[in-house]
Amino acid sequence: MIMVEVLRNPPACSASTYLSNRQASSHHCSIRRDFGIHFQCIGCSSVSYCWNLRFKPHFSKIHVGRVVALAERSRCDTRPGSGEQRIQETFLMCKSVEIDNSFLKPNAVASLGFDLFCEGERVSENYPQQILPPWSSLPDQELEDQNHAESDSRNPAKINDEAENEMYYLEERNEEILSKRILKLSRTNKVRSALALHRSMVSSGLLPNSHACNSLISSLLRSGKLDVAMEIFQLVKSREIITGHTYSLILKAVANAWGSDKALSIFEEAKKDNKTEACLDTLVYSTMIAIFSKENNWVQAERMWRGLQKSGHVGTLVTYRILVCTFVRCGQNELALDAYHEMIQNGLTPSDDAMEAIIGACTREGKWDIALNILQSFLYSNMKPSLTACNALINSLGKASQVELAFNVYGLVKALGHTPDAYTWNALLGALNRANQHDEALLLFEHIRKEHGSILNLHIYNTCLMSCKKLGLWDRAMQLLWEMEASGFHVSITSYNLVIAACESARKPKIALQVYDHMVLKNKLPDIFTQMSLIRGCIWGSLWNEMEEILNVAPNGSVYNAAIQGLCLRRKTDLARKLYTRMREIGLKPDGKTRALMLQSLPKRN
Repeated sequence: MIMVEVLRNPPACSASTYLSNRQASSHHCSIRRDFGIHFQCIGCSSVSYCWNLRFKPHFSKIHVGRVVALAERSRCDTRPGSGEQRIQETFLMCKSVEIDNSFLKPNAVASLGFDLFCEGERVSENYPQQILPPWSSLPDQELEDQNHAESDSRNPAKINDEAENEMYYLEERNEEILSKRILKLSRTNKVRSALALHRSMVSSGLLPNSHACNSLISSLLRSGKLDVAMEIFQLVKSREIITGHTYSLILKAVANAWGSDKALSIFEEAKKDNKTEACLDTLVYSTMIAIFSKENNWVQAERMWRGLQKSGHVGTLVTYRILVCTFVRCGQNELALDAYHEMIQNGLTPSDDAMEAIIGACTREGKWDIALNILQSFLYSNMKPSLTACNALINSLGKASQVELAFNVYGLVKALGHTPDAYTWNALLGALNRANQHDEALLLFEHIRKEHGSILNLHIYNTCLMSCKKLGLWDRAMQLLWEMEASGFHVSITSYNLVIAACESARKPKIALQVYDHMVLKNKLPDIFTQMSLIRGCIWGSLWNEMEEILNVAPNGSVYNAAIQGLCLRRKTDLARKLYTRMREIGLKPDGKTRALMLQSLPKRN
């Protein structure tokens, strides 16, 4: 018979193992049957404990033995042949512990470390190893080396699997109390203990409530254990305690890990089941909309939105915010406006970013009146519109030639404490240009240069050059061009084209050619707008040689058509026919107007 005694030696309990003489030849575990090993803890508290010890024999097969720790003055007697056992105390706790006996030798002393578990919550006690030297002839250091060697050889994967499959002996049988413990463990990210307690309840026929299961699933997802969370999800679904929150957690995690298609399949499967379809509330639909919004898949987002409407649920502020921002980002401005109007009808106040997005959608659709109403609703709700929203509205009003309203919004920008930026000033300049108030635009530019010279950029200069082009102020345009180059701006082809167009409007073709030569020196290749403006200027200035040089730079059908049509208007039919012949020879196709003019220029027969 094998006997084990636990002697208290604070702060740990040690286990001594010894054999009777008649069993000295077979001191390892039997492979045929399990056997009991009895512990007596001297001086422990009056509470009794119970552990399950797993022994690893040389045969690589695990046998389970029952280990009992009794309080002081308690005892457990087993007499061979008598069949009598007497245990005075009740066992309150249970824990599975592995003991490797591959190094056990006759009359050797082994040490035992253990952890205490109290009603599902783990309290770890790290006991130092104690080696008692009563009757063993084996040196302590040799035994410790064997212990460490065996411990290092254990498979970590196997340890993790055993930890995940761990279960507790439950003295408490109240489902509500145990559910609260799972909830507490999950909230503190004690995933292993919470999972073990959940499995212990399920194996004992107890059912945690949905709140505890959702908290456990959330804790598992935070720990990256999606597979285990899916197991809990399937269990909750089979027990019919699943909620919309459960689906929301799983759908979001599945979409992040396996893609939106997998999440969509889970959602569609839930819709087909009458029992789970009732769980698909606003939260679940909002989660699916957010999943597709992340991928800019506005088609599926709209489909989920229509499904939400059909199910009779009302979207939340977050739902409509995601819809509006997604539709605006994907260029679906009409859908964005529909979602905004539905949000207002449901009595919801849109957030700042949703309002800015819908103002942007209105400006792109040219619906400045709706955008202005939205801005007013901002103010009525004691909300402060951002500078971006105000700039977008000013730009929209400017495109509609609503100069007075645009400057009213500019006054609102200053009243709100915002500092006008380059976009604000450029939008105001553009509004004046579209209203054909070019002189006022130039005056405003002078004000900007004097008061806010640091914010001048290429766009503001180009807007001012547009005013010079409309007014034919070629000298002012030239001055601005030199100023831009002196300031270190990267002058674009557009800027040079505007200056050349201003020279064309002022009938200064030679100045335009000088700007063209300067542009070429700056390694700026002319585009079709540059060539056509120069061609028109050369025709009106009768610069035929310069015209042909420009035509030979980069032959283009549109440029040749413009040249031929201009020559016909100047009654230079001979030169026009010459250019028409060359145009056909190099493979360029004349347009209908060019062919009609050439037919008219043919000599009449008598």
